[in-house]
Amino acid sequence: MVVQSVELKGKKVAVVGLARSGVAAARLLQTLGARVTVADQKEEPGLLEALSRLDRQGLTVQVGAGYVRALEEVDLVVISPGVPSRLEMLTGSRRRGIAVIGELELASWFLKVPMLAVTGTNGKSTTVMLLGLFLNRSGKRAFVGGNLGTPLSEAALATVKAERSGGDVLPLYDYVVAEVSSFQLETVERFHPWVAAVLNISTDHMDRYGSIADYLAAKARIFQNQTVEDFALLNWDDHLVGGLRHGLRAKVLGFTQGQPPALEGQGGAFMDGDRMLVRFPDRVEEVCRTGELLLQGAHNWANAMAAATIGLLCGCPLAIVREVLRTFPGLEHAMELVRERRGVRFINDSKGTNVEATLKALESLDRPIVLIAGGRDKGGDFSKLREPIRRRVKRVILIGEAAPRITEALGGFERVTRATTLREAVESADREALGGDVVLLSPACASFDMFTDYQDRGRQFKEWVNALPD
Repeated sequence: MVVQSVELKGKKVAVVGLARSGVAAARLLQTLGARVTVADQKEEPGLLEALSRLDRQGLTVQVGAGYVRALEEVDLVVISPGVPSRLEMLTGSRRRGIAVIGELELASWFLKVPMLAVTGTNGKSTTVMLLGLFLNRSGKRAFVGGNLGTPLSEAALATVKAERSGGDVLPLYDYVVAEVSSFQLETVERFHPWVAAVLNISTDHMDRYGSIADYLAAKARIFQNQTVEDFALLNWDDHLVGGLRHGLRAKVLGFTQGQPPALEGQGGAFMDGDRMLVRFPDRVEEVCRTGELLLQGAHNWANAMAAATIGLLCGCPLAIVREVLRTFPGLEHAMELVRERRGVRFINDSKGTNVEATLKALESLDRPIVLIAGGRDKGGDFSKLREPIRRRVKRVILIGEAAPRITEALGGFERVTRATTLREAVESADREALGGDVVLLSPACASFDMFTDYQDRGRQFKEWVNALPD
């Protein structure tokens, strides 16, 4: 069902899931005058911090075993990304004619500036952060968030409050830069980015999707409301992503680490030797050479090409784009150098929550590796790690629920150690590593069996690494 109106004052709205996005959606809805019920299967004692951020006056709280009752007699249901959109209770709501949308969709109704949306299996956060830096350092006011960090409902809430302040109010932002996940895209209806990018597709979240085709279809929803006035940016080096160009209404841009005879559509980014160039119909710009990037690895060159293409399309000066690429050190928890101790580098890649991300981490290092991996299995094909580990890794230390599956998938690789805690894994890796080695945390798994999220896992890794004695 498509929502016909965004007038929510007095409407009864259920918000399901009280993680960061759910809380932001509830705050926005309260400000809009909706009658809000928040629902979560956790019991209230585990939700006190989330509930403390909401105005309890007029708020209905339905948590614990009976949280499904929150969906009774409502006009709209808003779900957090972590809530599967195909749950039977949500299907029942749809059958009764009630719209079920996500926090991303809700926020987009109240954002009136061009939206730049980036999705893909890996590299989203790096690309979005680079793009935000290009824009903000060019004097353009950009909100950067979504699946990365701050929910878009926070930007929508600030916009609504500014509009209500009276007088001629200038927009708070010139652009909204959004990292968008497949989970968020499952429930979009009006979400309409001016530029929409798909960076790559590889097997991920197979615990939620029946097939890679289902996963790809969710990602492709990023383009569904675009028009001929918009732009779609695709990775030509990924055959699944490249195949999405058929049937798009938007103008198509591409990026590739090769040098094709002619880039399809309106142009895009490509490599000429070690030179990164961006081509538009009216010009070609040399952005920089790969050796100038502080970010390392071919996967990060692809992220940089995607970000540079969008940044230049938005009018960012080439000098600013170059400077950011030459100085940006990368994200926390994404190939983050934590410490060098006795010639051993400790690298935190906790954001490597799937097999493809871990493969790219292994390929980007030219030193012997002690790999810490494992966690909650998302249906990934761990056998893809077998040959790279045989070639590059001197010891694998496994933690978490997926440890037995990973061990089996490595096909008789003998240098495997199990650890019951991350602290034990770090201390074991420290004993194993010699000068010139790398200790790499790149789990290839979700974190939820042992940690709050990948950030919690990465911060604990850094804590235990920094606790190692000099």
